Amino acid sequence: MLKVTNLKKIYKGSSKGIQNLSIDVNPGDICAFIGSNGAGKTTTLKSIVGIHSYDSGEITLNNVDLKNNPKKFKEMIGYSPDNPDIYENMRGYEYLEFIGSIFGVSSGEFVNQMERLVKELSMEEALNRLISSYSHGMKQRLVLISIFLHNPDLIILDEPFVGLDPNASFFLTNELQRRAKSGAMIIYSTHVLEVAEKICNRVVLIDQGEVKINGLMKDLVKNESLGEIFRRVTARD
Repeated sequence: MLKVTNLKKIYKGSSKGIQNLSIDVNPGDICAFIGSNGAGKTTTLKSIVGIHSYDSGEITLNNVDLKNNPKKFKEMIGYSPDNPDIYENMRGYEYLEFIGSIFGVSSGEFVNQMERLVKELSMEEALNRLISSYSHGMKQRLVLISIFLHNPDLIILDEPFVGLDPNASFFLTNELQRRAKSGAMIIYSTHVLEVAEKICNRVVLIDQGEVKINGLMKDLVKNESLGEIFRRVTARD
């Protein structure tokens, strides 16, 4: 289980950030993490994966505390940011080998996973090219391959469908559902609420740095769509 308790992160010289944010994500969950621009979504995600320090609170994954044991915590996660920032002086296969070595993926598992993922995402020809020659969508696909390589317990995706063509989007939807059925925990941040409503079983909606909605998708969308809920909760007088 991922457990985020009373998380606080306020940027210096600003009132923006997150306040007293608490969420739980259980094995098998695909959690839609939604909110307006500036609501604190990316700040929260970067805090969870250890990119941002935070002022107070606790983040644990399978009872491992991020602050006390960051290495073990990060070994269990895969993270795809909204803007892929990867080593452009490497070739695609070099980058995947690098990631595999960091996470200690065995040679046999690496080959099996890479062959499947590369084929599914149509990246065979691109792997021998420098990453600097990749389009945004190709970089996004390479990042997805890299985070799935080591079978992480927690997968965090920030706008993962941006730049993906329909075939890659279809693969990603199926892959997330397959991994959730196998017990992975998934947090999916997006503005495309129609997709989130279809593939996610949980919803966390934050507004101005605070959790406003936290519950099961099936219960929340009985009488209104996720888009209608979003507009009602985030509307400004």
